[in-house]
Amino acid sequence: MARSMLDYRSDYWTDWCPGCGNFGILASVYKAFSEMNLDPTKTVLVSGIGCSGKMPQFVQVNGLYALHGRAIPFATGIKLANPELTVVVHGGDGDLMGIGAGHLVALGRRNLDIVVVLHDNKVYGLTKGQASPTLPRGVKTKALQNPNIQDPVNPISLALASGFTYVARGYSFESEHLKELIKKAIEHKGAAFIDALQICVTYNDIHSVEYYSKRLYKLDELEGWDPVVRSPSEGENERKLTQAWVKSMEWGDKIPLSLFYQNPHVATFEDRYSERIPIYGATPPAKQQIVKEQDSPIIDSERFKRLFNDVIVKIEK
Repeated sequence: MARSMLDYRSDYWTDWCPGCGNFGILASVYKAFSEMNLDPTKTVLVSGIGCSGKMPQFVQVNGLYALHGRAIPFATGIKLANPELTVVVHGGDGDLMGIGAGHLVALGRRNLDIVVVLHDNKVYGLTKGQASPTLPRGVKTKALQNPNIQDPVNPISLALASGFTYVARGYSFESEHLKELIKKAIEHKGAAFIDALQICVTYNDIHSVEYYSKRLYKLDELEGWDPVVRSPSEGENERKLTQAWVKSMEWGDKIPLSLFYQNPHVATFEDRYSERIPIYGATPPAKQQIVKEQDSPIIDSERFKRLFNDVIVKIEK
């Protein structure tokens, strides 16, 4: 059954500030999901805390609010329990680049088949405009008493260094372009990361529409740009990573968008897990039987005690 954008819209009122970049990201999600005709019952959005955390509320698929900075561990559990699901994480720069940064690195190392969309507005919008980890040092936005004193985290460089096999950057007010990046990220088998530059009209008066309109350009419009690793040879992968790394450092008069790097030749965490535990691919936890036909548990308390005692005995020996 073909689905339209309206099929993915929930009945909740989108209560972001008028002009917020989140509207553009949400529109890109609606478009991507409808064009891919994703089954809502097999699609999961996981979010953390913040303005971006409301994404599961506005999209008519399975949704989960996690703790601040903990969206990725929740998403990891969901994907490992049922690899058939399409799992997409949405989080803010404070959420994913601050308290959740360690989990982002872990996901890249594992290359689990999950998409992460970073809502990058460089401030903590929900808690009234404090500097987020991506705000450049020396920049004073309207809510700060003094210019930011810390150096920024570079989301693209961090994703590349962590091992993500799909790394891209989009812009909230270029919804069609961002939509295509999201579609390709979902189609990619492995850990995918999208840095979605986002306007915060309420608290960030520096990184505005005018600021970005003078600086943004698309890498895929450059002659000869090819970010995809075409063969599993180590030499080509190193060249493509180096190319992406150089472009990731551009921030100032020119800011690149589009796909920085993609390597489809790296085994996913699910594949690695299946090699170690062959039964996993056919019967992941979500497909395992947990009750008998009479609705009684397969492992009751008495059997659990016996199993536990056997383990204790083996350890003591």
